[in-house]
Amino acid sequence: MGDVQNGTPQSGSIGPIRPASGLQLGVVLASVASGARRRAVRDGDSQVDTAHLLHTLLESDPDVRAALDGGPPQVARLLGYLVQRSIGYGLRWRGSIEDSGAVPVGKEPRSPGWSPAAMTAMEGARARARARGGEVAEGLDLLGALAADRDCRAVEVLHRAGVDPERLSARLAGFPASGVIQGDAPVDS
Repeated sequence: MGDVQNGTPQSGSIGPIRPASGLQLGVVLASVASGARRRAVRDGDSQVDTAHLLHTLLESDPDVRAALDGGPPQVARLLGYLVQRSIGYGLRWRGSIEDSGAVPVGKEPRSPGWSPAAMTAMEGARARARARGGEVAEGLDLLGALAADRDCRAVEVLHRAGVDPERLSARLAGFPASGVIQGDAPVDS
């Protein structure tokens, strides 16, 4: 899927995930990637980071929202923290590169305009899909990959909103292709 233009003059500064990374995205994650790029540009950030990915996932994927223990109140709390990013909460992140240590320092960026942690999360989503026998990574794969990186910005937001990222990551490991999560996740009847 190609880059989606958003009409803002800065849109060229944050590019799509380079095909050279070997990362194949399905429709859901391509849409999340495009949404996260637009959000980063709109916020004036130089790179897409894991908080942009989490924000877009929460807004666009009902399975991701349903995977949270706290239900709608917890989703609202998470979105509240993420919205505050541009008016205070995330200002300390401005101008800095998110590096959770998932990628060795000094390596050339795999995709310009994407933080190393965000690229690692996207690659982790694909690895999770392969591990569960899926052909395409889903939103829950990306949520699991984000929650598994203890030092990324998305995990910082999850913690602040009362989500236990380790427990979430463990529950999401190997979810079935149907999107239904095994274990203690809420299930619609």
